[in-house]
Amino acid sequence: MTGSSAAQATAECFLAARKNATGLADYPGTLPTSLDEGYAIQDAALARATDAVAGWKVGRIPSPLSETFGCDRLAGPIFASTVFAADEQSTGLVFAEGFGAVEAEFLFRLGVAPAAGKTSFTLEEAAELVDAVHIGIEIASSPLGAINKLGPAVTISDFGNNNGLLIGSAIPDWRDGAYATTPVATRIDGVEVGTGTAASFNNGAMGSVRFLIENLAARGIAIEPGWWISTGAVTGVHPAHPGQVVETDFGPLGCLHCTMTAQEPR
Repeated sequence: MTGSSAAQATAECFLAARKNATGLADYPGTLPTSLDEGYAIQDAALARATDAVAGWKVGRIPSPLSETFGCDRLAGPIFASTVFAADEQSTGLVFAEGFGAVEAEFLFRLGVAPAAGKTSFTLEEAAELVDAVHIGIEIASSPLGAINKLGPAVTISDFGNNNGLLIGSAIPDWRDGAYATTPVATRIDGVEVGTGTAASFNNGAMGSVRFLIENLAARGIAIEPGWWISTGAVTGVHPAHPGQVVETDFGPLGCLHCTMTAQEPR
């Protein structure tokens, strides 16, 4: 089987498992060993997906893996059918037979697309493309239970381990950067499981925006105004299971809540 056909076969297995909400006990194919191989599988799945893309998640690749792979971030699509405005009745859909987690994140909305053909951006140029920043929750979930144990190339290969986005309130005056030093906490069933600030990110949350637009440009994916960018887990990636109640506390910027629920077949 050629590399292209192998990537397509793996992509089809992930798509079927997501559609049927079934788990995968093992990786469906040969493990990708490079980020490019992971993105080849993701791109093959994107070409077959029927849902519209509403944005992209950016995840961090920690050291020493970032040195091994030559990159400290990864990307995956967020589909429109999984994006909701957060409220007191919000649910976070996870694959009960796979992996599920929640992440407190700052969400950046793209107001304009970059100039055609431009592939490299400064942080300031990336900021010019953004028209709003909100607090939010990323639902990280995959039919593959071991996805986060198999390295970033595997994470990339299944849509970056994303299964949804809950959009909270807008941050006023976000361009002054004060949000980045706001302490954020995540609680599950009332127990604090992580804290942090966006200031701990390499080049901050705007560094994730720059990474994403350069990543998409390199892959030949046209960026659309209105897309959301989930810029990275501020308090960490916290495993969560159906029935658990999650609270992400952004201090003066607001609190978000959701109840974890098992993903049903689509």
